[in-house]
Amino acid sequence: MRRSFGLLVTTMAATVMAGPVSAQTLKVVMHSDLKILDPIWSGAYIVRQHGYMVYDTLFAIDATFAPRPQMAEGHTVSADGLIYTIKLRDGLAWHDGTPVTAEDCVASLKRWAVRDSMGQKLAQATAEWKVIDAKTIAIVLKEPFGAVIESIAKPSVVTPFMMPKRIAETDPFKQFDEVVGSGPFMFKRDEWKPGDKVVYVKNPNYKPRPEPASWLAGGKIAKVDRVEWLYMPDAQTSVNALVNGEIDLIENVSHDLLPVLTKDANIKIARQPVVNQYQFRMNWLHPPFNKVKLRRAAMLALNQGDMLEATIGNKDYFRTCKALFTCGGPYETAAGTEGLMQGDTAKAAEMVKAAGYDGSTVVLLEPTDLPVLKNLGAVMKVQLEKAGFKVDLQVSDWQTMATRLGAKRGPITDGGWSAFTTSWQQLDITDPMLNPYLASTCDKARPGWPCDEEMEKIRDRFTREVDPAKRTAIAEDAQRHAWKIVTHVPAGEWYGASARRASVSFAEPLAPFLVFWGLEKK
Repeated sequence: MRRSFGLLVTTMAATVMAGPVSAQTLKVVMHSDLKILDPIWSGAYIVRQHGYMVYDTLFAIDATFAPRPQMAEGHTVSADGLIYTIKLRDGLAWHDGTPVTAEDCVASLKRWAVRDSMGQKLAQATAEWKVIDAKTIAIVLKEPFGAVIESIAKPSVVTPFMMPKRIAETDPFKQFDEVVGSGPFMFKRDEWKPGDKVVYVKNPNYKPRPEPASWLAGGKIAKVDRVEWLYMPDAQTSVNALVNGEIDLIENVSHDLLPVLTKDANIKIARQPVVNQYQFRMNWLHPPFNKVKLRRAAMLALNQGDMLEATIGNKDYFRTCKALFTCGGPYETAAGTEGLMQGDTAKAAEMVKAAGYDGSTVVLLEPTDLPVLKNLGAVMKVQLEKAGFKVDLQVSDWQTMATRLGAKRGPITDGGWSAFTTSWQQLDITDPMLNPYLASTCDKARPGWPCDEEMEKIRDRFTREVDPAKRTAIAEDAQRHAWKIVTHVPAGEWYGASARRASVSFAEPLAPFLVFWGLEKK
């Protein structure tokens, strides 16, 4: 869509940017507004990134995907492989000044393990989360589990962030609203205005690790005093503000505006290093997608190419890919993909009729404030209607939609939903254990709530297996079974792009998503 570059910055943007800008204040337009503060309760990426601002983790992955000690000083494993002992490093303190203790960490791990698919598998294999002393914890296993450290170093949704015991003991299925972390920045609740801005300030008492930062690991050194996340849902408004020097950085630029920005010598563009996968997620609890035949019909009707053209448009930033665990990932395979996700609406219509579809409305949710998702639902609606489904596309901002997904499990007459559009980064979905939408643990699964015993057996086999060739075969089994039961539908892959003023520099190597340690403003 062509836009006039001469559009004036809106009154909101002008108001936000008014006044002198400190050299140590970084003004950023993030991909979404922040309305939820609990990164264990919500799987939204904006909440994950809020988590990385204020919390820290026991272990973290570096640029080689290797888990490294973060809050931990290190760990040991018993000779039988059943006891993992983790010692905290010195100098760790919460933002309220109290020391970080082993009790805090155990409580945090327990809460995380209820909500996360990897955490659930680790918990099943764990006999006890044990406090040894104030700085030492032990994970005592019932049976061998080869990915203990990899699990608690999980980089993304749901990230096992550490928090004080009193907060971590909140019911995992209820949100907390008290934000006390131990990370490099502190949340300024008194300046938080949902729909306007979020403010973080440098934690003066943070003790970074001595080694250089690498992705999410290493020394997280805050080099600016204050970070402001500004909510500008209009892509053109944020671009105008960047060009005019009123903001410093846009996390995700609308792809159709990249040609304008590349012509400006004061703007630097960076293609994000990790690919994303669009997904169509259906609700197993209520008609019509409580029937597997109708889920399979919907999968057959969707066309990746059409969706990518409508949402991204720039071929340098997207590709079709039917691999459940992403193209280029360690478990990429074409197994079972023949004929799928290429828009066979005629065959899909035959399947819909044969399945006895009763005309139940498909309430399809789509966020309006994320440019990369904004047109996805509209294209899906057309494709599903060609297959014979009755579709009601309902739009809202991303955070409102994310809240509705978890809170509304009832039928559509009670505010429920049938399906939604979303996107996951590659690092979240590269294997059967990691992939959150593959988890088919019924009411413990993520919204959509797939329930399938065979899928869980496959995931358990993958978790226990240590032989790489056998793990590859199990991953293929998982993909074939996913196509049979349809936990979700991959809808193509895309790369994001950030834009920043030339005065702003990132830490290298570029992290898989925007982080704020090592980021400088001249």
